[in-house]
Amino acid sequence: MCADLLWYVAYGSNLARDRFACYLSGGRPEGAMRHYNGCRDPRPARAEHPTMLPGGVYFAFNSLTWGGGMAFYDPELPGRTAARAYLVTREQFCDVLAQEMRREAGEDADLSVALATGRQRLGPGHYETVLKVGERDGYPMLTFTAPHGVGRAVLNAPSAPYLTMLARGLRDAHGWKSGQIAAYLRACPGARDVWSE
Repeated sequence: MCADLLWYVAYGSNLARDRFACYLSGGRPEGAMRHYNGCRDPRPARAEHPTMLPGGVYFAFNSLTWGGGMAFYDPELPGRTAARAYLVTREQFCDVLAQEMRREAGEDADLSVALATGRQRLGPGHYETVLKVGERDGYPMLTFTAPHGVGRAVLNAPSAPYLTMLARGLRDAHGWKSGQIAAYLRACPGARDVWSE
């Protein structure tokens, strides 16, 4: 077992393998308004698995990549969150995190607090709070989200291209049908009062 590996757990647009590949090796996801430079190590994930997390997803703030609200994970929300775990290096995880915050890849963040306590705020950005959400095959499972839950968020409806990418990921990772995907996304705060199934 390699101590340098961990599971990056995606619950938003990175549920879609081809979208996540743009973070790893560079590119522009279909429907997005942004090109990604990729990681220092552009190799694909060594493994991947669908997974479910306790809690829920909400949409808030404004995405410069997709327009509309961005997906955030709140472990305190009722329900279950559909996710996909990618086995990557710690360096790749840090580079993905940097790109989420529109920073240059290349800095290895110290994740020791997250690994020890389950939560660590690395900076002021929307996706700079790292959560440890479990372990699989002896490797820690980490995701990142906003520093606060839905109660302090400025909710904002997601755009159609963003929802399309999430739907693709849910279908690809979990094998869900259109009706199940629509009901799941429609139930998320931020989308609930705007989008119909």
